[in-house]
Amino acid sequence: MMTSAKDPFADLKDGLPRRKPGEAPALLARKVSKIFGTTKVLDDVSLAVMPGEVHGLLGANGSGKSTFIKTLAGLHDPEPGAELIMYGEAAPLPMPAGGARRRGISFVHQNLALMPSLTVLENMLLNDLAVTQQWNIRWGKARRQVAEIFERFDIHIDPMTLVSDLPQADRALIAICRAFEEVRVTAGEGRGLLILDEPTPFLPKSGVDQLFTLVRAVVAGGASVIFVAHDIDEIREITDRATILRDGRLAGTVVSAEADHERFIELIVGERVTMFQTARGQAPDRPVTASVRKLSADVARDVTFDIREGEVLGLTGLIGSGFDRVPEAIFGALPGSEGSVEIGGKSLAVEAITPARAMAQSIAYLPADRLGKAGVGSLSIAENMALPVMGEFRSLLGMNWPKINAHVSDLGRKYDIRPNRPAQALSSLSGGNAQKVLMAKWLQTAPRLLMLDEPTQGVDVGARQKLFHAIDEASRKGTAVLVASTDAEQLAQICHRVLVFSKGRIVSELTGAAITKDSISEETLRAHAPATDQTQEVA
Repeated sequence: MMTSAKDPFADLKDGLPRRKPGEAPALLARKVSKIFGTTKVLDDVSLAVMPGEVHGLLGANGSGKSTFIKTLAGLHDPEPGAELIMYGEAAPLPMPAGGARRRGISFVHQNLALMPSLTVLENMLLNDLAVTQQWNIRWGKARRQVAEIFERFDIHIDPMTLVSDLPQADRALIAICRAFEEVRVTAGEGRGLLILDEPTPFLPKSGVDQLFTLVRAVVAGGASVIFVAHDIDEIREITDRATILRDGRLAGTVVSAEADHERFIELIVGERVTMFQTARGQAPDRPVTASVRKLSADVARDVTFDIREGEVLGLTGLIGSGFDRVPEAIFGALPGSEGSVEIGGKSLAVEAITPARAMAQSIAYLPADRLGKAGVGSLSIAENMALPVMGEFRSLLGMNWPKINAHVSDLGRKYDIRPNRPAQALSSLSGGNAQKVLMAKWLQTAPRLLMLDEPTQGVDVGARQKLFHAIDEASRKGTAVLVASTDAEQLAQICHRVLVFSKGRIVSELTGAAITKDSISEETLRAHAPATDQTQEVA
């Protein structure tokens, strides 16, 4: 790192990679701070990204990552004193409307900003239409241009296909191609910055590999990428360097290949974290809590298994294999066509189950859609958390809100929800804290069967361990826990057994020492082969 008093990088905490003489960073953000009310969400954060670099940005939920990205996008105004320099030239902060696009910065947010009802071609043109309002389009020419873009990146997608008909991995590739084409056109060849805000949580491993191939192709031409993620393994694989934020401050910048997993965790959390690991061995030798027999719903077919008191049972497979449909059908959130669920001495026909009947049998279900099916973002923490137990706080005078708020505040302390403010809207919380609220919502009911769909999606490594301990505490008290997830590492940490699905059916079972991240991933891919398409009943 240069040490001249004129060196704009001298106050950065860690050095920049070796660069060509006179080469300026693609982006240099300095002294970026942001205050909301009395809370300083960003505190003097600096970040430099070099041309042709994939730069990771990670941190715990609530660390300031999203605020920093939104500040670059012009959605937030930074505090006075912040600077933004692109390729050696000063850029305005706050960024005016459309300013990021004009300077060659393009964003891909987690929701991808695609319109499923439109074709791939129409989605590729969507941003241009919104900005230029030129509706006299030569569709044949536009289709050929999009096909050429896809061919350049070795992407095999028909531009005339409806986005709604495509798997999530293909949708992510389309969003990134669209963003990069914006960068190429506005910034010119060999320049520009693409910011990917957590693009991988909903992708299978094969989809992540495709996305990484595309990212490498993007930077090969000289453009730069900021890659925001929670998955440390992904950061180490795809990035050259990574910057970690903690409590709104710069915790450090590391060369990704030189920092091991533990070093990343220490920077994210601020201390060494003991990774949760369930006691390995067979499932608890306790009575069966629930028996699922020949359940069929949507793509899930003829699914049969038992789950015991205190057992944590994982369901996994490739996206679309049907494993995630099972808890939905058991809870009655997805209509089933046949089969039964026996729990608490009562047998329920799958096609007749409703959420009300499931809850009456002490079944709880937490969907993956955190602010859609699982919770109501516009409602307060208290309203979301108290929903299953509202009857306990009702009197002749109506709802006892002081008592509800005190109860919710107690749960907030128990599950380390930050900030612990019952009146705050659920949508204002970070992903990890919102998930703690929703987990507490169901754990307070001490259900017989707790079903979780992707419970740690978008949750940082520190918050994950707290959620795992909460799951473990519930299982030790006798709750049977069913976890549907594509996250092999998560399943390896918490499960006593793992059932692998392919084409809607259970095809294999992993127990004891066979439950590792690698073995789950390998079995999932192996199960996808046509020869393994056989039903296996698991008791």
